[in-house]
Amino acid sequence: MSKTTVRYILQIAGAASLVGAVSLSSALAAPTADEVEASAQESWRETIARIPAPAEGCFRASYPSTNWVATDCVTAADRPYVPRSLALSETVGNGNDYAAGVSGIMTSAVGTFPTVKGVTSEKDAGANVYSIQLNSNFMTTAACNGGASGCQSWEQFVYSSSEEQAFMQYWLINYGSKCPAGGGWNAFDGSCYKNSAAVSVPKIAISNLANMKLSGTAVAKGNDTLVFTNGTEAYSTTGKDSVVDLATGWNSAEFNIIGDGGGSKATFNKGSSVTVKLAVDDGSSDAPTCTSNAGTTGETNNLTLGTCTTAGGSTPYIEFTETD
Repeated sequence: MSKTTVRYILQIAGAASLVGAVSLSSALAAPTADEVEASAQESWRETIARIPAPAEGCFRASYPSTNWVATDCVTAADRPYVPRSLALSETVGNGNDYAAGVSGIMTSAVGTFPTVKGVTSEKDAGANVYSIQLNSNFMTTAACNGGASGCQSWEQFVYSSSEEQAFMQYWLINYGSKCPAGGGWNAFDGSCYKNSAAVSVPKIAISNLANMKLSGTAVAKGNDTLVFTNGTEAYSTTGKDSVVDLATGWNSAEFNIIGDGGGSKATFNKGSSVTVKLAVDDGSSDAPTCTSNAGTTGETNNLTLGTCTTAGGSTPYIEFTETD
């Protein structure tokens, strides 16, 4: 082999090594400033969702602070977010939904939409009219004392886009013809419901769905707390756990984006795909069960459920995709 040929081969090898080094350097390049900021904001949303309010009432927090600042509460809209009916829906909701179940009692749950694809519009009574709900199982608790046999208690953590509010709605299902005296209960078809104080939240376009997070926490003989986050803003409201005694019977949770009350439907554009993730805390690292047809709310959307997966560890969760 001539010296010229050897020199040519070495040049080619050197060039290939340089290309490989450049490719590797690109692959290992530091994240962009936008990526770093997006990651920091998501970390903040995850953190603030798990920080309890310092007292009873309504609060706000803004990124990057994790300190809750008191704000005025408002009266929640008198709108029932109804329990499921006996007939299952063919699309998501009214029972046809996954729920995360635990063997013990959960103290908190955090719902997110980690991946959103193709969502350009949504409507219920109008554009961007929907609710995001985190719902408990139907429970048998002391809150039903005085009611009819078969009464069940139920709690919902709700963000209403049309009412521009976040609050908890409490139910005594099949309580009877007369609701408990005092306490502001409303009668509804043999059941009773009422709301916690609400915190004001702006109406948020459906295009922001991936940045929304809703959490609920229950403390026996203390306060239940709702935290709703969107982007760099967080909102919180509290209510007495003793209203329906959630902390004594919460062993399953449902989370989704659906119609804004009264059993209505949220209709997404064709081609929409939403991943739903619900992390739960029952004091263990065990993966929750993912139970089919275990939704408890009566509101729906027009999407179709995919398969559900589960994971244990420091933040056990279920995850599934719904598409049109």
